[in-house]
This record gives sequence, C-alpha cells and structure tokens, in this order.
Amino acid sequence: MARSSTPSSLMAVALFATAMLLLLRPSNAQLTADFYEKSCPGVSSIVQTVIQEALQSDPRITASLLRLHFHDCFVHGCDGSLLLDNSPTIQSEKDAAPNFQSARGFGVVDKIKAAIESACPGTVSCADILALSAQASVSLSGGPYWTVLLGRRDSLTAYQALTNTSIPSPFDSYSNLISQFSAVGLDVTDLVALSGAHTFGRAHCKVFSPRLYNFTASGGPDPTINPWYLTTLQKLCPQNGNSSVLFDLDPTTPNLFDNHYYSNLQKNEGLLLTDQELYSTAGAATISLVNSFSFDQSAFFESFAQSIINMGNISPLTGSNGEIRYNCRKVNGN
Repeated sequence: MARSSTPSSLMAVALFATAMLLLLRPSNAQLTADFYEKSCPGVSSIVQTVIQEALQSDPRITASLLRLHFHDCFVHGCDGSLLLDNSPTIQSEKDAAPNFQSARGFGVVDKIKAAIESACPGTVSCADILALSAQASVSLSGGPYWTVLLGRRDSLTAYQALTNTSIPSPFDSYSNLISQFSAVGLDVTDLVALSGAHTFGRAHCKVFSPRLYNFTASGGPDPTINPWYLTTLQKLCPQNGNSSVLFDLDPTTPNLFDNHYYSNLQKNEGLLLTDQELYSTAGAATISLVNSFSFDQSAFFESFAQSIINMGNISPLTGSNGEIRYNCRKVNGN
C-alpha cells in the first residue's frame, strides 16, 4: 500500500506548480511614475499645453477628457480601445450606447498625440495619453494633482458589445452601481469619489428626463428631486422636447472641479439618478462618504486622486502586450 503524502511534501508540490505557472505566464511590467523619464521627459507638459489651448474655446473639454479615461478603463481595462475608429475589422466603442453622440474630445487627443509624436516618436501610448489628460484636466479646473502611473500599451482591437454592459448607465440603481464598480475591482469609496467627477461637465436631457415625468412608470417625477430643482429641469427639458439639450451636472460651479457635487446631493439636486442614489438610498454605505466629502473638500480631493489611480490600474496592457499606436484612431499598419 502506497504511503500518503505528508503535508510538507504536498506544500512543496503546490509551490513548485505555482512557480511553474508564473514562469509560463506572460511577464507584465508594473506601471511607474517615471516610465517616460528618459524616453519622453516632457510628455506631461505637452499634454497640459494642448489642453490649455483647447480650453480657450471649449470650457467643456476638461470634463470630456476625464470621461474618456473613465469610459476607456471600464471596458476591458485602460488600453485606449475607446479611441479606435471603425474599420473592416473593428467595431468602434464610440458607436456603443454609452458613448454615441456623447463621448467627445477625440480631436484634442489627436492633437496631443501629434505633438508627442513630434517630440518622442513611437514612445507614448494613447492609453497613457488618456490617463495624463485626465490628470491635467482635473488640475486645470481647480482640482487635485496626482502622480500618474504610466507604462500602458494600446489594444489591438475594440470591444463595442462589452461597452454596452460594462459602463454604468445613468439609469442604474444603487445596487447595480455597486456591482459595476466591484466587477472592475473598485469599492464603495471609489464609487463615491469618482462620481464626484460630475462636479463639472454637462448631460443631455435624454439621460435625466425620465426622472422628471414618468419615473418608474409612476406617472409622476422622481420624489427625491428637490421641487425647485424639478421645476428648473422641466422648463429646460419639457416633455417630448429636444432630448439633446445640455444641462450642467453641477449648476453652482459648472466648470470647476470642487466638492459642490456632494452638497448638491444633500439638497436633492443630483442631476442623474445615479448621482442622487448615492445619498437618497436608505441605509446606503455611500451616504456617510457624501457627507464627509461635502464637509471637507480636501478629503474629497485626496480620495479622488487615489481612486482614479486605482481606476487607471484596471487591467492595463504592459510589457510586450499590445502596441504603441502612431495614430490613436487606428491600429498600426491599418
């Protein structure tokens, strides 16, 4: 009769098997703050300069660029896939419901890429440009600075179908929001902090008008909306009116990155359902965070900076995976 294996021998076998799996797995370099220190030391300055120029004629551009980074990372990771145009082999994420006729700023990304290619050809990925653009956009709008971790590479394809299911919808319930963030490794603090990006930017009537007239087929408005705010929104977005009309996500300081978003929620003046759900859902773990960030802008800034770093770490392509695109809109060779 054969002897049974001892616990120590079983452990040794397990450790050996784990080591072999690690050796067989493709090696991915870690994102680092100094990734372009030698190869393209002026990359951050180039990004900021182009965005500053764009701001002169487009006060919405900073919010739009931050949103691109968010919408890129939530779909198969931070890999620049959102930037790819349609081609014979690619169905662009730009045509998916969360992005169609709302995602913008692609022309500015093109200008940033062209300026970087002129200074450092074939060096900086489009995925890293989105991460750097998000940081510059927030800082230029009065928000916090954080050290961007870099070294991402660009995907070779897009994920249009996945986009429709991965990006949180403005109509999502509280529980769905928690699930969507958890699915990419982000927690409740990340949810509340990153939602604070709605402190600037605009939204179309179509993404919040269902709250104004026939909320959950009730025949009336969402009862959580402040009556004064409801009247204002109904005047702007009359029933069966123009669904493409834009309204400020934060009516108090629409172009500044500050903590007014959270005080708006406390007054039941969150524009999107997913905004107000963070404060009006009974027993929600997010309520105390909303109160904290409303009271202390520094706490919000600190949490936002950490949460966007966390988001930027969602499944990046590194090492020899992917490529460095020469044109953010198409895969090299196409």
